[in-house]
Amino acid sequence: MARNAAILLGGVALGTSFGAGAAMAQSGGTNSQFVTLLERIVVGAGKAKVAIDTPQAVTVVDQADIDQKQAGTIGEILDDVPGVTMIGSERVLGESFNIRGIGAAETSGDEARIILTVDGARKFYEQYRMGSFFSDPELYKAAEVLRGPASSTLYGSGAFGGVINFTTKDASDFIKDGKTGAVRLKGSYTSNGNGTLVSGILAHRINETFEVLAAGNFRRSDIVDLANGSELPGSEFAAWSGLVKGTIHLDADQVVRLSYQRWNSDADKQDYAQTGTIPITEPTNFGLIDRTVDDQTAIISYENEASGNDMLDLKVQLSYSNTAVSQENPTSPVPSSIFVADYGYQTTQLNVENTSTFAGAGWENFLTYGVQASHQNRVADPLVGDLITTHPEGTSSSIGVFAQSEHTINDTLTVIAGARADFSTLTPSETVVGASPSEDVATSPKLAALYKFNENFSVFGSAAHTERMPTLDEMFQYQGTRTMNPNLKKEYSDNFELGLATQADDIFTGGDSVAFKATAFHNTITDGIASNPIQANAPYFINIAGMRIWGLELEGSYDSDVMFARLAYTFTRGVYTEDMISSNPTRVPHIYAGDDVQSIPQDKLVLTVGGRAQDLDLEYGTRLTLAANPLTAATTVPPTPMPEGWATVDVFATWKPQSGQFEGLEATFGIDNLFNADYRENLSMDRSKGRTFKLTLAKQFDY
Repeated sequence: MARNAAILLGGVALGTSFGAGAAMAQSGGTNSQFVTLLERIVVGAGKAKVAIDTPQAVTVVDQADIDQKQAGTIGEILDDVPGVTMIGSERVLGESFNIRGIGAAETSGDEARIILTVDGARKFYEQYRMGSFFSDPELYKAAEVLRGPASSTLYGSGAFGGVINFTTKDASDFIKDGKTGAVRLKGSYTSNGNGTLVSGILAHRINETFEVLAAGNFRRSDIVDLANGSELPGSEFAAWSGLVKGTIHLDADQVVRLSYQRWNSDADKQDYAQTGTIPITEPTNFGLIDRTVDDQTAIISYENEASGNDMLDLKVQLSYSNTAVSQENPTSPVPSSIFVADYGYQTTQLNVENTSTFAGAGWENFLTYGVQASHQNRVADPLVGDLITTHPEGTSSSIGVFAQSEHTINDTLTVIAGARADFSTLTPSETVVGASPSEDVATSPKLAALYKFNENFSVFGSAAHTERMPTLDEMFQYQGTRTMNPNLKKEYSDNFELGLATQADDIFTGGDSVAFKATAFHNTITDGIASNPIQANAPYFINIAGMRIWGLELEGSYDSDVMFARLAYTFTRGVYTEDMISSNPTRVPHIYAGDDVQSIPQDKLVLTVGGRAQDLDLEYGTRLTLAANPLTAATTVPPTPMPEGWATVDVFATWKPQSGQFEGLEATFGIDNLFNADYRENLSMDRSKGRTFKLTLAKQFDY
């Protein structure tokens, strides 16, 4: 492993000295009036560039996508992104992420293998039978998904699956030229669960330098019906969310942004298990509980493009994230301090990043470098009973330094070389008896290249190594005779990718545009951290779960005056490379080298085809999702048969008048699961939602 890292670090050094970089230019030669899916701007992979010119698998979901889906949960935003699967459940408090087979419900540490950010602020939450991200789609205008460990260079070591960046709305998104401000009102209705959304936005330009946005949302739903005629227990909810965001333009180059975001749900008699319902007849039933979830994010940032200084393009950000869960009044027949307790994560993070630009005859280089410091506090405060040893309290502090060089020669060859080192300290609280602080360092080098044969065709490849240090939970958790493991080692990932991309304009008619990107990957994970299958007299977590994961992702789009199409295909496979043999077979089954990795999603194809009637300001379409028979599946209680392949059809239509008396009005209608298909996605605990009608009306008033 050290040898692989050394080889890659050597390649990074060579690439940096050569001048490693990425093309800044827009997709070459496009004359289309439409921006296809792969021509959207990517800002999270280094210097801003379009997706098709990025030597990494990346997808940008924009505001139009979010509106068209009438998304009620975060998972719905990403349900047609290749390589991404929502896992756990359909419940608002039960959703977690899986990228390229990394991520499984009830698996500690998987939250640390995928990095989530909101406007650059790191979000993290881990609790037994809970999801990992709590928010409302109405707060966001975009989401970037950067798949694979190569993202570790800029975002932090250990991003085995990748990075998901959420971007909140800005006042400038609503204020039209020549106007001072705007008020936008929105209401949505969802037939399944009798769900409703009421939303309001005020965007105001106070003067030439200062603008502010205030947004408030209330979303609720009754219990959701499943396609098989039953109900999804624990799916009812009510949640408030809001965003206040100010932007100050000090001059043409300098910008200060301040934002505060909050999401809150307070409900009684909720299912304790949000990642899967255990029936009341089961002896291990967790029962119901009164639960309050409160998620807050505060950010202040400063940016200075310094257009007259090639050495300076500075970004400084200070953020604070606080996710708190309070639980009381349990009905579980099994008494435990885990039920009546306050849980939480508070994370303070400082990011300082600068980009220096170098150029010469036929070449251009962007060197991005910086430091990232964070301090996270983990809380598990039982209100009654003993300490919660399965959710150990403590702090996690880290300082990361990184550099990434992006070099382009003759707008043809792009090379990216980067490296990062994260220095981390885990400090258990006094409540964790017998534990000592742990220190370690993780490195994340990478090397990537993209070669453009012409304006229409390019190939790319990359090699990335990253390391993930244990979390507080993995290092210090214990229960009964199961002990903590002070010798737990960090885990390693070596990932390789190859791909091709093509694009062209004026194919079938004047002004149309087509783009396609294919990425093959192979990820080897060694010294993987896993829950110990041995129940008694052994450490809770051990290094054993080595695995190889490989696959193929296809992404394509077509746009013209009269029609559009989107394609997303995911093929993922994985096998364990080491045995996991249990001394207690009734607890978990044996896993042998060569067995399928249990977190591998089904092969999936999502095809969207639609039309445009521009004279009527109307856009409409249908989305077909096909999933193959899975190799493995999440375990349900009580056990259910292995899921099979399935197919669903959704339809949608959007009307946005651009002039006349209805200008500023938006009407969106959709039907999800049109034919009421009954299935279970293999990484979900729940069966599919039944047929759902959706209607959204929005009106903007400009002043």
